[in-house]
Amino acid sequence: MKLHEYQSKFRFAEYGIPIPQGQTATTANQAFTIAEEISGPVVVKAQVLAGGRGKAGGVKLARDPEEAKKHATAILGMNIKGLIVKKVLVDPAVEIETEIYLGVTIDRTARRAVMIASSAGGIAIEEVAAQTPEKIIRIHIDPHLGLLNYQARNIASEIGLPRNLWKQFVQIAGALYKCYEDSDASMTEINPLVVINGDQLLALDGKMTLDDNALFRHPRLAEMRDTDEEAPAETLARQSDLNYVKLDGEIGCMVNGAGLAMATMDMTKLFGGSPANFLDIGGGAKSDKVAAALRIILADPNVKSVLFNIFGGITRCDEVARGILSALNEVHTSVPMVARLVGTNDEEGRAILAQANMITATTLAEAAQKSVEAARSTSEK
Repeated sequence: MKLHEYQSKFRFAEYGIPIPQGQTATTANQAFTIAEEISGPVVVKAQVLAGGRGKAGGVKLARDPEEAKKHATAILGMNIKGLIVKKVLVDPAVEIETEIYLGVTIDRTARRAVMIASSAGGIAIEEVAAQTPEKIIRIHIDPHLGLLNYQARNIASEIGLPRNLWKQFVQIAGALYKCYEDSDASMTEINPLVVINGDQLLALDGKMTLDDNALFRHPRLAEMRDTDEEAPAETLARQSDLNYVKLDGEIGCMVNGAGLAMATMDMTKLFGGSPANFLDIGGGAKSDKVAAALRIILADPNVKSVLFNIFGGITRCDEVARGILSALNEVHTSVPMVARLVGTNDEEGRAILAQANMITATTLAEAAQKSVEAARSTSEK
């Protein structure tokens, strides 16, 4: 789950990280009022869960409230990478002297958190890594000890931060890690962390990504989810307790188990096809869950065939088959479907599908090949 900039920064502020004292607005008149209260130049920033807001015209400097209202009018309703702007953040404008990148994320290889910093703030860290990797500093954090002060001072030194700012930087770095840890986040990021007035650090922009599996521990954070920013299919998948990721291919895949799902996607590529999604229905899926999964797959107009690859351990193949037929009773489609059911009650499952004249297969290779052929036949019609 991703948080908006304003949500991330307000969360940072709870940990003592200095942020601009701005407010959000959903109308141009509200933006005007906020700018009046700030009484000085402001920045009007689109609040959408997408990068490149500035390049898209979603970040504008306003010298007075009237100009803030004008910019808010233009930005609200703007389409940025398929997302409609419904809220803007009005922040006081500041004179930036230096920009720094500071973030915490997971290093899965090291199996611990890593703090990443760079003197090239204000630029996507991926660009910095590709173009000037020497500017990136990484410090792994012991989960038992947390971020130690000397580690934060080493980072400050490595990125060339003036010594008079080290004390502030240590406090901010420690607070950012604490926020990361307390929130069960997978990423917390300040970009840029800026130097103003020669002696002050300020978190000008912020991002947070939270672990969905830990949200039950954070009901207040869970309420911040903006479902308007999600694809409808992803919202439905979450509500149905399905693991779903939309891709750009033409073969819809429904599988039980993440590893089996990856193997299924690889096999479709091997035979010249391309998966339209990653969808793991998990173990023990009942017919209603299978039906929800199929509705999600068929809602994608790019899907030309559907491949079911079910290994019936905990999941019963006859339950999956009934779920498929239940969904087809609700969502009428001419998209061809290929099913491979192996394991618990697989014979019963195959018999149920055979009665519905569905294409069946006994091996994954056979199923993948048939689904690719079916997709090509659909495309040629």
